[in-house]
Amino acid sequence: MSRQIEKLSVFLPAYNEGPNLENTIKNVTNSLKKNVPIWELIIVNDGSKDNTGKIADAWSKKDKRISVIHHSPNRGYGAALKSGLYACKHPWISFIDSDGQFDFSEINRFIDTQTRTKADMVIGYYLGRKVSFSRKLNTFAWQVLVRLLFGLSVRDIDCGFKLISKKVIDKIEPLQSERGAFISSEFLIKAKKAGFRIVEIGVNHYPRKQGEGTGANLDVIIQSFVDLIKLWYKLK
Repeated sequence: MSRQIEKLSVFLPAYNEGPNLENTIKNVTNSLKKNVPIWELIIVNDGSKDNTGKIADAWSKKDKRISVIHHSPNRGYGAALKSGLYACKHPWISFIDSDGQFDFSEINRFIDTQTRTKADMVIGYYLGRKVSFSRKLNTFAWQVLVRLLFGLSVRDIDCGFKLISKKVIDKIEPLQSERGAFISSEFLIKAKKAGFRIVEIGVNHYPRKQGEGTGANLDVIIQSFVDLIKLWYKLK
């Protein structure tokens, strides 16, 4: 079966991921060279206070296919995701988190799945998520709430590994969420509402080796609920 994805944009949202970013970039670029003829990599440095920005800039100087977007100050995961999505130029877009908890070589499975199913989006779900039990419980409660309010039925809303047709980004209403973690839910809700086909596949998830995630911060959780209620009122 011949693959239809010849051009792929990838972006990495990154906040204080200096200890992990180098290995993540190597993992992504090595996989791209094996799987896609034409590609670009965009690193979105979301106002990091460590050396994330310097590492990203150094890589962009070594390879013209790599570019960097700098936010100053930190704006949140949603803002980083939006900057990455709207900056991508190729017909297909993928992203993973910069923390090293995914293996981007699994992109070949995403590409094969898209080729077979003709899906507009191939989204991952965790095969054993390597986070605390409380984080898993919070995620489960969030997904139940989103399913009840919006009828969005997917196995994992927030998995940070997706393959997306650029036509989805071009057609859906502009994404609004910035500070909170609602961005993935907002994106999938609007894509479903626009009639795009979503297919799910399982992806491996590995323990974080260094640094800490910010998804469980109280202000992030509160803002996520604020964004959720705003969209629910708008769409009901």
